[in-house]
Amino acid sequence: MVKKGIKLGLFVLFFGLQGCGIYNFSGADIGTAESFQVNFFQNYADQNPGSTIEPGLDREFTNALQEMINNLTSLSLTGSNGDLLYEGEIVEYRVTPMTATADQLTAQNRLTMSVNVRFFNKTKDDADFERRFSFFFDFDAAASLPSVQSAAHEEIFERITQDIFNASLGNW
Repeated sequence: MVKKGIKLGLFVLFFGLQGCGIYNFSGADIGTAESFQVNFFQNYADQNPGSTIEPGLDREFTNALQEMINNLTSLSLTGSNGDLLYEGEIVEYRVTPMTATADQLTAQNRLTMSVNVRFFNKTKDDADFERRFSFFFDFDAAASLPSVQSAAHEEIFERITQDIFNASLGNW
């Protein structure tokens, strides 16, 4: 009787664990893809009136997108021939005044970043897209951009990379 109980328990455990294999906590739908590739996101923000080039922003953003996908999926990062391909460019990086005081002075500034993304899925043709993703970070006008830049980039990158992930692999 004990042997039957152990066999039944192992049977239930085995198939229970097999069933968990199709679910993940990120909600990613990677299908049959095994690898992903993130090409370097060139910074063309200066081609947009009012935008500026921030040195190193292209490398930081490319790395942030690679880390997001790597951390939320079981896909392998590759330098070429990835099943999933992300490419694009940074098209906007600007600071604009948002609110004014009674003295007509700026009270708050907004840093806005926009990225144009092209996504190609070799395993599912109808999943390809080209889209623009954008987010912002508001900060006190008395603060200089370099003093808030680290926090701003962290928040902006988190939001934009999450939006890219959801658009390309989100299974919501």
